Amino acid sequence: MRIGVVGAGRIGGHHAAVLAALDGVEGVVVADADQDRAAALAARVGARAAPSPEAVFGGGVDAIVIAATTAAHPALIARAARAGLPAFCEKPVALDVPGTLRALREADAAGTLLQLGFQRRFDAGFRSARAALRAGRLGRVHTIRAVTSDPAPPPAAFLAQSGGLIRDCLVHDFDAVRWLTGREVTEVYARGATGGASAALFREAGDVDTAAVLLTLDDGTLVTATATRCNGAGYDVRMELSGELDQWVVGLDARTPATSAEPAGPPPPARPWSGFLERFAPAYRAELAAFVEAVRGEAPNPCPGREGLHALLVAEACETSRRENRPVRVAPAPG
Repeated sequence: MRIGVVGAGRIGGHHAAVLAALDGVEGVVVADADQDRAAALAARVGARAAPSPEAVFGGGVDAIVIAATTAAHPALIARAARAGLPAFCEKPVALDVPGTLRALREADAAGTLLQLGFQRRFDAGFRSARAALRAGRLGRVHTIRAVTSDPAPPPAAFLAQSGGLIRDCLVHDFDAVRWLTGREVTEVYARGATGGASAALFREAGDVDTAAVLLTLDDGTLVTATATRCNGAGYDVRMELSGELDQWVVGLDARTPATSAEPAGPPPPARPWSGFLERFAPAYRAELAAFVEAVRGEAPNPCPGREGLHALLVAEACETSRRENRPVRVAPAPG
C-alpha cells in the first residue's frame, strides 16, 4: 500500500515517519505547499516528495493522510473523496459546523472512508479506563475531571488559525468523554481567562490562555474540563473517572508533571512529558495502524469523521457560553 501525506509540518512529519515504518506500507509520498519542506521530510523518512499537494492525488497512492493546516482540511477531504481515496484527517474536519458538514457530505456521497485523528482513543490508559467503565468496575460514574495542559504558548501564527483553546485543545476532552462513556453532552458552562506575560498574544488572537468548562451528560453525570497553554511543569493530560465503586485515573504515571505537597508523596518527575508527540507517540502509531487496517477492509473505521462534528458542537456551545457567560444547550447534530 502506498500512502500520501499532505502536510510536512510537525504532525505531518511524525505521521510520515510512522507510516514509513508500518508493516504493509510499501511507500510514502509527501507533499506540502512548501516544496523544500516536503523534500526535506521525504529525505528524512525515506519517502518520495511530490511537487505539490494536488500531485499526490494523481501519484498512484492508495490512501491519503491529511496533516495540512486546518483551513485546508475541508478541501483536501473533498479532493480525496472525489478521487475515491480513503482519508485519515487530523482533527478538526473544519473550524466551523457548515464547513464540517460540507466535507462530511462529500465523503458520504463518494462512499469513501474518512477517519478522524482523535488519538486519545488509541492511548493505552484511555482504552483501559473505557473497558473498566463499560464493565461496570466503577459502578455509577458521578464525576469526571479532565485536564489538558500545554507547557508553553504556541507561536502567534498558530494561534491565529487554531480556532482557539477550546476548539483546539478541549475538543480532545469532549471526544474522549463521549467515547469513554457512550453518553452525549447536553449542556455546557464555560469560562476563560488570560494573564501573565503572554496576555497580549492571546488577546490579539481573540483567545484565552486558560479555560474551564462544566459539562452535563445526558444521564446527569457532571464533567469538569480544564485547559491551559501555560503549564510550566510540562505537558499534562489526565482524566479522573469517579464512581460509586472505584476511581480510575488516566495519565498518572512517573512522568506526570506534578509535585505532591504530601510529605510521603512521590517525588516530582525527573523527566516530565515535554509535549503531545512524546506523550501520545504509541497512540499516534496505533491510530495510523488502525487506518491501514480499515483501508484494507480488515477492520471497521475506528473514528468516523462524524465524531468530529459531535465534539465540535460541544466546543461551539462552550465558545458561546464563554462569550455570553451563561449555560448553553448543545445543538443536536444535523443529519
